[in-house]
Order: sequence, then C-alpha cells, then structure tokens
Amino acid sequence: MFGMNFFPEMPRPFNTQYRCYPVAMLPGNERSDVEAGGKIIMPPSALDQLTRLNIVYPMLFKLSNKKNKRTIHCGVLEFVADEGKIYIPYWMMQNLMLEEGGLVQVESATLPVATFSKFQPLSKDFLDLTNPKAVLEMRLRHFACLSKGDIVAINYNNKIYELNVLETRPSAAVSIIECDMNVEFEAPPGYEEPTVPRPQPVEEDEPELDISQMLPEDTRFIAFAGSGNRLDGKKKRTSSETEILNRHIAEYTRGIPDHNFQVGNIRFIRAKKPKDKDDKENIEDLFQAFEGKGQSLRQAKSKK
Repeated sequence: MFGMNFFPEMPRPFNTQYRCYPVAMLPGNERSDVEAGGKIIMPPSALDQLTRLNIVYPMLFKLSNKKNKRTIHCGVLEFVADEGKIYIPYWMMQNLMLEEGGLVQVESATLPVATFSKFQPLSKDFLDLTNPKAVLEMRLRHFACLSKGDIVAINYNNKIYELNVLETRPSAAVSIIECDMNVEFEAPPGYEEPTVPRPQPVEEDEPELDISQMLPEDTRFIAFAGSGNRLDGKKKRTSSETEILNRHIAEYTRGIPDHNFQVGNIRFIRAKKPKDKDDKENIEDLFQAFEGKGQSLRQAKSKK
C-alpha cells in the first residue's frame, strides 16, 4: 500500500549541447531521406536520457544557436550518431547559420498540432509543377514540425525547391505529425500575374463589293448600244445598258474570289471558249443526208 505512487513523476525537460554536422558527413551509406526532411540523428546516450526523463511523445526538439539567437524546431529519426554529435539536414544549418562542428543547444519541446500554414516559394519554378500543393504535402511527411520564418527545402525530381514558412497556426511553431492542415501559397518574390489580352472589338462587316465599279471601260464597238426614240414621244426603258453590264460581269467573274467558299467543297468552274466565225465555217457536219449508195431491185438488161 505504501509503495503506490499517488503522484506520478512529471516529465522533465531535456537540455543538452552537441556538436552539429551536416547529414552528408554521417558515416555509412548516403542518407537522402534525412537530407530531404525535417528530422535529425542523435547519439544513443540521448535516447537513454530521454527515457529517464519521461519525455512526451512524439519527441520534438528546439535547436538554438546561442551566438545569433536563431532557433528551429525538428523531430528525431534515429539514435545512431557518434557521442557528442548530431547530424542535421543542410537547410537547418543554413537557417541556424551554423558551420561544421558548431555548438547547438538541443531542448525538448511540446508543440500544438498545426491547423494552417502558409508558404512562399523562393523560385518561380515551383509554380511550374503540375500540382505544387500535392508535391508539398507529400514531402512534408518527412517533417515533424514547422516554425514561422523557416526556409525549408524539399527535393522533387532531383531538384531542390526552397519555401519560406510565412505563417503557422495556432502558434509560431507547430507539430505536423498526423494532422489535418490547410495549406496556402504566396506568390514568389518578383512574380507577376500573366496578363490576359483583351478581346478586340469585332469589326463590322464590310459592304459587299460592287463588281461593276472594278470593271474597266469597254472601248470595243457594241451593236445596238444606243438609245431608241418613240414616235409618240414617250421614253421607253431599254435593257441595253443592263445587258452590257451583265456581259462584263460574266467575263470577270472567274477572277473574283468566292467568298462563300466552304471547307471540304471543291467547285470546278469550266468556261466555254467562244468559237470564231472562221472555225464555224471550217467545221463540217459529220451527218450528211442521202450519202449512201442505192441499189435497184430490177437488174439491168445486158445489151447484145
């Protein structure tokens, strides 16, 4: 009865200082999964200390550079680093402004679950992706938390895209492990929306072209082209001018484009060449009446 613990032990904070190195210097095979995420690799002694301190899971940490007061939040992936060292992605070292072997303070942290985040791509190339939002959500699965002001780097199709974290809710640092988070994007620096050309006003249909105005004046002699007079003094309307105009139009119709042309229809225009008078005289009629040889039923008597 007296051995019962009525007051459970409260979790104590983890606070240790380590030498910081990029993931590329981790012994063994290349760890591209660590470089493309937001988790670090710590030494085995850190795991022993964390279990004794009753740290709340998931394990989240705050990395601080005491020299310039810069901080960043992250998760832990493995505990296989050399003692006194931690290996972090290169983009974290850039955010903390740390050099290889620099001292970094590692503290345990408890962060609220994210509900909203806003990113700003630093390059216009990120907008050329087919679905930038889906790419970001897929790559954020390798991250444990986000902090406002961080510049995270994601790797997609062997290309690094950097994004600035402009806003996180409900706090400036949030956990994104198993969360339902809304994501928004801000336009990259210097990005301008493409201008859509304004539709030009539709021009009014041009009036139909009068072919008669384009015809040259005919200087040839035209029979019966004059005007006649009636004996009763009344003026009679003649169609001589109309016939002349129609004759001219018929001659020039072949050289005028067909504005009623429809795609898929082909019209073959064949004009008959007028025959000269000399040609008419030289042409002989093939049919001649009574040109056959006649035979008589009565045989001619032979003269003796």
